[in-house]
Amino acid sequence: MSASKATETPGQAAKVKITPAKGRPMLTWVGKRPLSFVNAFPAQHVESFDPTGAFGRKPENPALWKDWPAAYPKGGLLFHGDNKEVLAHLLANGFRGKVNLVYIDPPFDSGADYVRKVSLRGVKGTAKLDGESYTLGEQIQYTDIWANDNYLQFMYERLLLAKELMSLDGSIFVHLDSGRGHYVKLLLDEIFGQDNFRNELVVKRRITKNLQRQFEGIKEYPQAHDVVLWYSIDPSTRFTPAETKQVRREEGYWHHFWSGENRPTMRYELLGVTPSDGQWKWGKERADRAVSNYEVFLKEANGMTLEEYWEATGCQLEFIRKSERTGKVENWFPPRDTRIASTLWLDIHAYENQKDYPTEKHEQLLGRIVSFTSNPGDLVLDCFIGSGTTAAVAQRLGRRWIGCDINKGAIQVTAKRLQTILGEQIEAAAQGRLVEEEDADRAPEPAQLAYTLWRVNDYDLAIQHNEAVNLACEHIGIERTRGDAYFDGTLGGSLVKIVPFGHPLTPLDLEELKRELEARPDEDRPVTVVCLGMELAAQAWVEEWNRLRKGKGAVNRIEVIELRTDPKYGKFIKHEPAQAKVKVARQKDKLVVEIEDFISPTIIERLEQQAGLLKPKIDDWRAMVDCVVIDTAYDGQVFNVALSDAPERKSDLVAGRYELPAPKGKTMVAVKVMDMLGEEVLVTSTV
Repeated sequence: MSASKATETPGQAAKVKITPAKGRPMLTWVGKRPLSFVNAFPAQHVESFDPTGAFGRKPENPALWKDWPAAYPKGGLLFHGDNKEVLAHLLANGFRGKVNLVYIDPPFDSGADYVRKVSLRGVKGTAKLDGESYTLGEQIQYTDIWANDNYLQFMYERLLLAKELMSLDGSIFVHLDSGRGHYVKLLLDEIFGQDNFRNELVVKRRITKNLQRQFEGIKEYPQAHDVVLWYSIDPSTRFTPAETKQVRREEGYWHHFWSGENRPTMRYELLGVTPSDGQWKWGKERADRAVSNYEVFLKEANGMTLEEYWEATGCQLEFIRKSERTGKVENWFPPRDTRIASTLWLDIHAYENQKDYPTEKHEQLLGRIVSFTSNPGDLVLDCFIGSGTTAAVAQRLGRRWIGCDINKGAIQVTAKRLQTILGEQIEAAAQGRLVEEEDADRAPEPAQLAYTLWRVNDYDLAIQHNEAVNLACEHIGIERTRGDAYFDGTLGGSLVKIVPFGHPLTPLDLEELKRELEARPDEDRPVTVVCLGMELAAQAWVEEWNRLRKGKGAVNRIEVIELRTDPKYGKFIKHEPAQAKVKVARQKDKLVVEIEDFISPTIIERLEQQAGLLKPKIDDWRAMVDCVVIDTAYDGQVFNVALSDAPERKSDLVAGRYELPAPKGKTMVAVKVMDMLGEEVLVTSTV
């Protein structure tokens, strides 16, 4: 999230052993590989949000953090990176067996789940544009895995890692739809064991009105529900039943226990009443079970007036009725306003139905899951954090939390959301109250009032070669050659070699190509070299090589596709960074920060592509800005947020001018401006 230099702590690269899955049945797919170990990379501390200075003092509840790894500040943890690598990092750095609750909402059918619709800030009617759905690494992670067995391997590895992190009383909830749910259930059976399957929860979706009108042409029923699979480490894992609101039934449908038969064995004390000349309808064990299950029941008090019965039992008058048939006084207990939830959750929705983040899960859904399988202070993990609902709910309900996502836009949305919640909780604490006084049992004291942001093997820093090959092949139309140890594929009648994207094409790369061709004397096809950049010396090398291979019978001529400038394949990863003009001044004991201008070439280009012949015009640079954060004492490594300007409503703009308390002496002020697509520009000034 930060463009600043990051520190590489904690941890170093290591191999983490993984316990094999021993459950049954075992699903088989092409390319299934058991995960016996995984490489763990170090984490880079990018940013801190600590408005109260909590990281600089001992925690108020030290017992809660006694087993927290010393390398991490005691607060929420947000990771940007591939969740497989983040989970491995957590295992290698002290979190094994410490996560009480895992909730994941993996992609269902396609990477399109991860595309955000982004609109510029400002008045109603402002142009909208598609968000940048993937970084280079994300394209490989979330596009080619859905239509084949790679999806199963993708989920298999991450579920194995999640299990290693879970505590002995831990639970995991996997949110899916009917298209993938049955596959993932078999994976969970294998990894956790059938005995640890607790429930399949059915959660209602909203069905759009437009779809309801389209009676003609509908080939299948609209998808009206999701499934949430619940597994635990142990079958006896704690469980506090959730309750749902219940419509009160009519009086005529209430049940009672009293029976007119003469059966002394059915005469016992129940709810403080022992029938004198009658008996209860059920045996004591059955009646006790009914009471504990909140079933409705009747107590009988023959011969008493309403007032006498009320005085004797303390029952509410409005709950006492005289039977018109027998004339006896009968105490009817109406149904509770709530009842124990079943596996059919129709009283809440799966999604918030946000236009900007269409797969955002409803806070009520996460609130129920977090409440009934964890306690305040427990650690909650979501490694597909998306828009941050899990972390937001965990923060509101007094749980510790860890979240991660490979999508930079998701990290940006989550960070803004958490900053808002933490601000509300800090303000409430200053006023000596909980945020939700009317529902205080659902608003325990926050477990933390700060969080840190980390990167693990960030794809923005170095693109793995196998990912680069896949991306280039898809972009150019190269047919992969899996059996060739050197060449990556063919393009028409030409062999293709893709140079690692970490460096430009050099004469050394070309000398290696020359040696490979010399080892293949019968190979006469031309060669296409694909690269991100090209040194001038390499260009001269190619020109000299081709000069010696002119004529109709020339073999092994070399063509170079330079992906930044090639007229046919250009603009592949071509990027013009955002720019900001920022003025910082010290005025006595204050710092005045003013953003004078900002431009995002990526947004301008995206608008031009969508507008066609119409030239887009942005009158106010603030329409392109999603948020502004400022560090008044930047050390060049970790960005500590002293001020965050992130308007909640899309119609609101950032202020652009800020006054902050000035630290004593010379200080470096860092201003980070993030555009609506998640790109950042960092400007520093020493005053």
